[in-house]
Amino acid sequence: MSKQVKEMLMNDFRSRVGETKDFLILDIAKVDAIATNKMRLALREKKIAVLTIQNALAKKTLGELGVNSLDDFLAGPSTLVWGGEDIVALSKEITKWATEIKTIEIKGGTLEGVALDAAAVNALSKSPGREELISMIAGQILAPGARLAAALLGPGATVAGQIQSISEEDE
Repeated sequence: MSKQVKEMLMNDFRSRVGETKDFLILDIAKVDAIATNKMRLALREKKIAVLTIQNALAKKTLGELGVNSLDDFLAGPSTLVWGGEDIVALSKEITKWATEIKTIEIKGGTLEGVALDAAAVNALSKSPGREELISMIAGQILAPGARLAAALLGPGATVAGQIQSISEEDE
């Protein structure tokens, strides 16, 4: 490949990636074309990008972007995956596809500059996602207020019930 073509490919890759620093690397070389297209279309709907790129070009371009933790995983057939809501949602989706299509191999990934092996990606897929964490935090923030409201309303409801029963007895 000529130097100009490599530079064009690297520029295209840079423009696709943007500011992304979290990636997963898969080996989908043994997956048939129909299953690959089905997976790519489903991932595209969830705004997850899938790109099979030459390892040397990927190493060089990612190195320029400051992502050097993937170098160990970029050997043999490699497909980069990034995007989605967050890295947890991405790992959940990819793990789901890897269990559905047995020939997909998760090589590893990177999370905020830290390399993840296949087992770590699998563990990450089982952790709560961004929305789940936000709802858990909101619940913990609102819990003391709900307990206070219940404590204030409890005795008042008891007194109101007693007054109502006394007034019904008087009638």
